Formats: sequence, C-alpha cells, structure tokens
Amino acid sequence: MSRFYITTAIDYANGDPHIGHAFEKIGADAIARVHRQLGHDVHFMIGMDEHGQKVAQTAAVAGVSEQAFVDEISTHFQEMWRSLQISNDQFIRTTSPQHKVGVQALIERIFATSPDAFYEKSYAGWYCVGCEAFKTDAEIVDGHCILHPTRELEWVQERNWFFRLSAYSDRLRALLDSNPHFCQPSSRRNEIIGLLDSGLEDVSASRSRNTWAVPFPRATSDGQQQSTYVWFDALPNYLTGTGFPDQAGWDTRWPAQLHVIGKDITRFHCVIWPAMLMAADLPLPERVWGHGFVLLGGERFSKSAGVKLDLGEAIARFGSDAFRYFLLREIPFDGDGSFSWERFGERYNADLANAFGNLASRVTSMIEKYNEGVIPAAGASDLETADLADFGDAASAMDGSRGYLLHEGLASIWKTVARANEYVQSSQPWALAKAPEQREELLQVLGTLGRSLARQAIAIAPFMPSKAQALWEALGAPGTVHTRPWPTLAAVDAAGWRVTKGAPLFPREESAT
Repeated sequence: MSRFYITTAIDYANGDPHIGHAFEKIGADAIARVHRQLGHDVHFMIGMDEHGQKVAQTAAVAGVSEQAFVDEISTHFQEMWRSLQISNDQFIRTTSPQHKVGVQALIERIFATSPDAFYEKSYAGWYCVGCEAFKTDAEIVDGHCILHPTRELEWVQERNWFFRLSAYSDRLRALLDSNPHFCQPSSRRNEIIGLLDSGLEDVSASRSRNTWAVPFPRATSDGQQQSTYVWFDALPNYLTGTGFPDQAGWDTRWPAQLHVIGKDITRFHCVIWPAMLMAADLPLPERVWGHGFVLLGGERFSKSAGVKLDLGEAIARFGSDAFRYFLLREIPFDGDGSFSWERFGERYNADLANAFGNLASRVTSMIEKYNEGVIPAAGASDLETADLADFGDAASAMDGSRGYLLHEGLASIWKTVARANEYVQSSQPWALAKAPEQREELLQVLGTLGRSLARQAIAIAPFMPSKAQALWEALGAPGTVHTRPWPTLAAVDAAGWRVTKGAPLFPREESAT
C-alpha cells in the first residue's frame, strides 16, 4: 500500500481560526480523503505553532500564562476543525515535549553533519513581531511591514546563532531544476527561482530576547543561552510529528509526500526547510503546494488587518458541507479568489439546492413511485460513458497527477450532475411510466440515474462528507461511502438497492444573500 503523509502549515496560536485557515484545512482534508479513496496509507497531520514573542505578548495582555493561553487557543481551533469535518490523524502542538526534543535533536544533527552550517554573528535590523522575522527595505512601506501594516516595527540588535542558508543556493536551484513538482503550482516555483537568482542571505537560528520558545541547544561563545528562532522551531514539526528522533518507525513515515501551505510562506518551506534537511542529511519532502488567499472585497482575510469573517456564522447559515463545497469550488486552489455572502448564496441555491439536491430528490422519488423503491438493473449508456470520462478528469485534478486543482475536480463532477438532470428531462420517466409497453425503457432510465447518483456520492465524499453519506444511505447502499475506492467507480452496481426518500439534502435558501 502506497504511503501518503500530508501536512498543513501549523496555525499560529494568537487568535481564533479564520477563513484562510479553514480554506487550507478543508483543501488538505479533501486531498487526504481522495488518497484514502485511492487505497493509500494516509497520515494527515495539522497542528498549532504555539511559541514566539507575539504569543507571549498577547498572553501577558490577557493576564494568563503562555501555556494556559495556547491551551485555550488550541481547544478553539480543534473544535472548529471538528465542526468542519477535518479528518486529521494527528494534531501536533509545538509546546509538546516530543516536539521540543525533536527540534533540539535536529539542530544537534546539523551541527554534527554540517559543522559549518551554524555560526555566530551580531545583527541589527527592523523586526516584525507579526511575522516573527527581520524585514528588508523591500518589505517595509511607510515604516511598517507590508504584511502587518498596523504593527510597529522594532529595531533589534543582538548576537545570535545564524544558519548559513547562502551555502545551499546551488543545491536548492538544482532541486527545483531536476524536480519541477517539488514546489507547486508553477507560479510559486517561479517565485522561488527568482529568490534564488537574487541571492540568499543567511538567517538567524536563535534569539536572545524571547523566553517563550524551545531553548537553543548550544550556548553562544560568551555563554549566553538563547531560544530557538521561530522557523527553526515551527518548520521541524513535520519531522517531529513522525516521532523523530527516537520513536520507532519515524523514518518509515518521513519524508512527507505533501506539505499544503499558504503562498506567503512558500519561501520558508521551499528554501529554508529543505536547506535545513540538506544540512542534516535527511530526506526532503516530495512536494510543497502553495495555495492562494481568500479575499474579501479585494483584501486578504487577516486578523491583524481587521479583515475577517465569522466561521461559526458561515457554518450555521449553510452547514459545513456547503461551506466546504463553496470554498473549494469558488476559490482556485492554485490562486486567489473572493468570498462574498451573495456569491455563497448563489452557489448554494444553483449548485447544491437546485442542481444536486433536486436531482437526488427527483430520482429517489421516481424510483419509489415507479419501481416500489428498488433501483433496477440497467445496461450501459452514453450518459455513463461521458460521466466516467468526467470522473477521470476529476481524479487527475485531485490526486496530484496534474497538481491539486480541487476547483477543477469539483467542476468536472458537476458536469455529471448537469448531465443527469438533462437526462431526466430528455428521457421523461413520468411519461414512460404511463405506457406499459415502455416499461423496460423506464427501468433502464431509473437504473441509469440510480447508478449515476451512487457514483456522484462517492465522488463528492472528499468534499462534502456528511451529505455524501446521507445520499449513500438514501440510495440504500451498503456500508459507508467513505470506504468505496475511487478506482472502482466504473464497477458501481446499484441494482437492488432500496431507496428511502428523506429530507432534501440541501433545502433551498430563499434568504441567501
């Protein structure tokens, strides 16, 4: 069985989850579910980045300890992911003892394997607490970080351990040249190539001022014990989550097959992280996918910038399945896209209530009315030939062979929904039912439609898990839809299943705006 270890970026513990977090988790969850359907041994990990100066400052303002603060934030995030049906196998927290041990072990391994990789250096520059990073002149506009325009930059001068990132420029460029799939989509890869061509600067690996962090395992030459810099703490979570360095079997799970991250942190995952692993002589992740942003009124959702949306409200209004569908259908997983309540309402009514939900209701009602609720056997049809081609296109858009174009995958699946609706209208089962001599033709139509719905239930399961199972049960199908392998779609046989006409899958929302 092929192994598939997939991760998302760990979320920073400095506030509640927002729609940008949700977009990434839902997308990665759909990918993980697709690979489970493909029969792969999937391990899906998400988690929290709980250290850093920003967390310490926010906890102090709240009047609680750092650990109490991140415990509460972590609980909020995990509750939200459960409400969105995220099927993660593991939730890692960087405050866990195992992670701390793993971070220090990785740093020590770099010291041992590449003795020149770390060195001491005095440094002064403008520091953004929001980014937990020093900013270059190009990243500062009107005295503020371009990513956190409401925060004041701090002038910081200290002596730290530095990582000799510049020494890995040629190896990183060779990696991108020899493996175009390592950093995707292509727009992200081109950005990283441009960064490499402009020259890499060495990066800080430790800090002297932040106490809420993993201790750096080596003191400076003057005996100062420092903390591990945020990216040398956060990035190794993908490795420490496997049990590195001392838990049995960690090296059978590593390397990861896929890191799903936001495009704003691509350079950390496609430059700093692989360089760290090269220095430690450890295998590299196979692929990094940098998705785009969800925009509201042309602006990226951001707590610090005050651009936000209540996730709980979105779920309460339309349900988690509809919310998952809207984000992954409307927002390209390889670029930016916009959210609006008006567009959400339009998609909900057009795609889910009218096209898909109405199809399911009509077909189950007709099978119940015209064949005592039993899906009849049916021979092959032109509809199914076209459907299977679209399901094939959907699979290639979601399994990595063409990247992870989830929006295109859903569009292909919805072609089968539209085709089934057209088939209902053109075949007119209600008219066939009035003519006894056309009984065989009626059964062929009903059997074809029942089988089409069964395939659609399997295909939508990664995107709308609860509604897919509800449809599966309404069709009288055995077991759970989530154990049905995607490659067996062509062999689905719904003959003999007894349908149950229940509540509409997606009631029309008249007030959707």
